[in-house]
Amino acid sequence: MTLPNQLTILRIFLSPVFLFLFLQDEPLLKQISLIVFIIAALSDWYDGWLARKFNYITEWGKFMDPLADKFLTSVGFLGLVFVGLLELWMVIIIIIRDFSVTLLRIYADKKEFAFVTSYYAKWKTMLQMTFLYYLLILYVADVTLYLGEKHKDLFNILLNKYLVYYVMLLITFITLHTGYVYVRKNISLIKKIFTR
Repeated sequence: MTLPNQLTILRIFLSPVFLFLFLQDEPLLKQISLIVFIIAALSDWYDGWLARKFNYITEWGKFMDPLADKFLTSVGFLGLVFVGLLELWMVIIIIIRDFSVTLLRIYADKKEFAFVTSYYAKWKTMLQMTFLYYLLILYVADVTLYLGEKHKDLFNILLNKYLVYYVMLLITFITLHTGYVYVRKNISLIKKIFTR
């Protein structure tokens, strides 16, 4: 098995490890969970770089790598639901949309069709990841006793429930809209895929 594929497996394995540690009451374990999440995210960048540089591209990797990415992101958002920062319905919409489009792209690739991915969808992913990191880092910092107590007013502003709610609402809307745009742009290809 190639190194990029091993890193993909590592990312899948680290996702539930992150969630388990993140949901513990001990602040130190929450800090470790953040490190685990960052390592998992970096493995995504590194395995992609390796695959392109050394042509370590396999059918298994093309199938599993994007799913591992979505799994990690989904677990991150769900962790924030469990600690009360995010609304479950928003996260469910994002997970369903992202997995649906990812599986559709994988199936299209298997059928040797190339779908058009817009910069809009890439901005959506960037917004999702930026806000996810924002919340994870601030939440862990807030529950770390020294930081949380010393800068409580600042954390109350940065993690204000209305700010978090409406930013996540915007991201949820953008995620849904990019899914609609994606299907609309590729509707003719989608019809061919399922009639071929």
